Amino acid sequence: MSQTAAQLVAALRRGRRDATAEVTVLADRPDATVVRCGQVVAKAHPPGTDPAELAVRLGIAAHPRCAGILLPPVDDGMTALPDGRRVTLWPYGEPVAPDAPDAAPWVEAGKLLARLHAVPVAELPGPLPAMRGPVKAARAIARLRAAALPDSAAIRAVSHAWAGLPDWARGVDRTDRVDLDRTDRRDRTDRRDHRGRTDHRDRADRQEADRLCHGDLHLGQLIRRRATDWRLIDIDDLGLGDPAWDLARPAAWYAAGLLAPEDWDRFLGAYRAAGGPAAGQGDPWPRLDVPARALTVQTAALALAKAAAAGRALDEAEEAMVEAAVRIARYMEAVG
Repeated sequence: MSQTAAQLVAALRRGRRDATAEVTVLADRPDATVVRCGQVVAKAHPPGTDPAELAVRLGIAAHPRCAGILLPPVDDGMTALPDGRRVTLWPYGEPVAPDAPDAAPWVEAGKLLARLHAVPVAELPGPLPAMRGPVKAARAIARLRAAALPDSAAIRAVSHAWAGLPDWARGVDRTDRVDLDRTDRRDRTDRRDHRGRTDHRDRADRQEADRLCHGDLHLGQLIRRRATDWRLIDIDDLGLGDPAWDLARPAAWYAAGLLAPEDWDRFLGAYRAAGGPAAGQGDPWPRLDVPARALTVQTAALALAKAAAAGRALDEAEEAMVEAAVRIARYMEAVG
């Protein structure tokens, strides 16, 4: 158990006024530590979390307009651990069963996203922070570069695919980035080969870019308190942005062969049927292509960095995402 987890356990027991209360550590990572005591879950947010932005995100999760979409916090307050990390409290819920893919709630995920994207942002607490998906993608690239791994075709492909993305998808136009200037400078150098090519899916196709977005959608972000009562969790990346980003990870998995076509169709169909604005009613890829490429590159970069740090080979899913990044890079090379 990490020091942060031990501090979180002690804080939760103090809050319960029971020094011997049974506590279960659900996650213990540098970017998130989560412990459970009875029907309450405490989360220590990532180091460096902006407390003002977190307070706004908590208020959004508790707001009536998000009822039935986002899991509301136990209360809208927060505390801090001795190491400075912010702590919030949430109701416990049952997560998606990882060993039952046939029961994965793709339909429910699509419906919840459509409802989230339809929330009238003018009625929410503010000022609303930006959705953090592109910044997380940039940090994944920065992590891979910081690992200083030996040159390889995979690393070159990931870098090439990343450099070919428009600025907004690489977090370049964001103001809350940390230590990414070096990455941006290197990307500008890498992008010299792409100066003559205009991506028709860049700003022109992002009229819907000021919607409330989750920012990090995957099945691990859904829990239920009753049999069919699914809710979205994890507000760390919640904010204003392009709703297509929330569809990008399932789209990337589908394109890489990791998500079955029938599951993709169920997810996308449910999103569209519920009025989701990010995919239209025809070909969804003009809207999803750039975010899906960004999530593919982000996932591949993290896979390479994590596997190298652990001294292991890529697993099957990681290999599939790296191969998808290689295909993206080859396509970009072919089209010039």
